Amino acid sequence: MNVEELVRASLREQAADSVSAPSDFAGRILTARRRRTRRTVTGVAAATVLVVAVAVGVPVALNSGDGSTQLASEVSRGKTLTQVDQSPPRDLIAAGDQALAAYYTLRKVEQPNRDQIMTRTYSLLDQKTGEYEVDARWAYVAVAPGMRTAAVLERQLPATRIGVLDLLTKKVTRWIPVEGAEGGVGAVEFSPDGKRLIATTYAKNPDRLSWSKRIEVSDADGSAMQPQPVYSRTGFAIVDVGTGDSDWHEVPPHRIPGMGRDVESGEKFHFNSDGTLVYEPAVIAEDVSLIDGDGDGDGGGMSAYEPAKADPGRIFRDLRGQKAPAPPNERYVDLKMAPAGLSPNGELVAGPFAGGGHTTATEVLDPGTGERVAKLKGQELLAWADDKRLIAWDIAPGGNEFENRLVLITIGSDKVVPLSGARTPKDYAPGRWEPILAKR
Repeated sequence: MNVEELVRASLREQAADSVSAPSDFAGRILTARRRRTRRTVTGVAAATVLVVAVAVGVPVALNSGDGSTQLASEVSRGKTLTQVDQSPPRDLIAAGDQALAAYYTLRKVEQPNRDQIMTRTYSLLDQKTGEYEVDARWAYVAVAPGMRTAAVLERQLPATRIGVLDLLTKKVTRWIPVEGAEGGVGAVEFSPDGKRLIATTYAKNPDRLSWSKRIEVSDADGSAMQPQPVYSRTGFAIVDVGTGDSDWHEVPPHRIPGMGRDVESGEKFHFNSDGTLVYEPAVIAEDVSLIDGDGDGDGGGMSAYEPAKADPGRIFRDLRGQKAPAPPNERYVDLKMAPAGLSPNGELVAGPFAGGGHTTATEVLDPGTGERVAKLKGQELLAWADDKRLIAWDIAPGGNEFENRLVLITIGSDKVVPLSGARTPKDYAPGRWEPILAKR
């Protein structure tokens, strides 16, 4: 597959399957793609995996006796809560330090000019009952560690303000304007300590797919033209949740050269593992090496760009937007391929899919060398439950590669604990949901 085909394949996936923010793009180019849908070029064959069921417990909020109410996520601390017959889940799912704080489904809303807007519908954990309830007010939701507070963006993106939502009362306790920003906010994320937000800003709605930028997308039913995103990222703001102070810095879309034309990425920004830096997934020239497809030394034939193992492709910046080197223990963290990232004790890194044509598997890596430390079950590592266990997607027994469910896997063990029922394989259907996990 040549470079242009790789770019087109990534664009096709972007149109077919938006993840945490539809503007996400560059991290998918020239790397194995994080999620596999019916419209992607490649996929992992389905396999049946061993599962071990555990007892189900549904917590409810308790009155502490002093008039206050304990959170359902706190009451359940230390328990593994599974809902193996629920997809999407209705009752709290949790394991170790992590709980399912919310989830969302996606649909395409057609516009008069043939554009489309990728629209999320969120279901948030009701901390009084331990059940998930639809809250259709928000275009974007991020949940803070502790699961008491969420940051929300109103439906019209980019938003002019960020709401601080109390997850116990479901009321916005304050609105925070992002001062000095060019454009508005299209995505938000909490720092690891929950005290700050990083707000990615855009000039236009990052969830809008433009018919003027359409490309041909192929699937089992043939080919069709689909609109694509137009990237208008302007930068990011660091927001103090307590004071409401914000500090905006201009960082335009990253351009990917060398493909006959520049391709722009409008990726949202993330905090690194300790909140001292921010980064964006990106394809950069230093990260790739050219393969001469026909071996004659002229760069012809089926040439392709291969990602360098030393860096999955991210641009780190300090909190003022200036480029910075990757922290030594985060060189191999790739949240596109393995959202779990660095383990809580910093000794391991969640790695990418490591299975084959008839098996699913994942791996964990040494953060210093990037070498495999262990091979595990699963398709994709989503979050560390503790230093030895991870929450992951994996195929449900008898299902295909897209009929996956949440599971709990353990390093050094073949034991797989199912946490949820299987998702539907149909894109943009109500049964195709995306989890939002948070520390409880």
